[in-house]
Amino acid sequence: MKKLLFLGDSVTDAGRDFENDRELGHGYVKMIADQLEKEDVTVINRGVSANRVADLHRRIEADAISLQPDVVTIMIGINDTWFSFSRWEDTSVTAFKEVYRVILSRLKEETNAELILMEPFVLPYPEDRKEWRGDLDPKIGAVRELAAEFGATLIPLDGLMNALAIKHGPTFLAEDGVHPTKAGHEAIASTWLEFTK
Repeated sequence: MKKLLFLGDSVTDAGRDFENDRELGHGYVKMIADQLEKEDVTVINRGVSANRVADLHRRIEADAISLQPDVVTIMIGINDTWFSFSRWEDTSVTAFKEVYRVILSRLKEETNAELILMEPFVLPYPEDRKEWRGDLDPKIGAVRELAAEFGATLIPLDGLMNALAIKHGPTFLAEDGVHPTKAGHEAIASTWLEFTK
């Protein structure tokens, strides 16, 4: 039985029940699990709303290493940008990358898991989300560099979601530019499945 672990923030969390370890929330993780139900896999969701890379680092032992997964998918970083605008909490790209590197190093050294990194994304709605690009883009660049450094599969979600937003309109995918609608979650799930075949 292959263990697939998903780590991240509210986009991954998607309203999961923290009292039930096997509950997957209502988002892309559940949709992926539904697609894979005929396969010999266990899907685990350890997304936690409002998490930044430092929060994920603090819980990496309990929520990842102790589970000894076969595949770990991480999508983290949008709150590192969001909080710098909403709470004036600055997360430099250097600090972001270094903490993310420590997470990946531990996963590499303490598990045999295959690593999949999904870019954090923001869509250009509402208007102020456009200002976030200056902060988020370097962090996406860091995720790309780390994927190369650790031999991880990179899912270029920011570009793909923005391409769909141009086609369908951003609110079709995420009403606030960040939190996916059902269609947004479906897009993430199908992208993950496409990149991991």
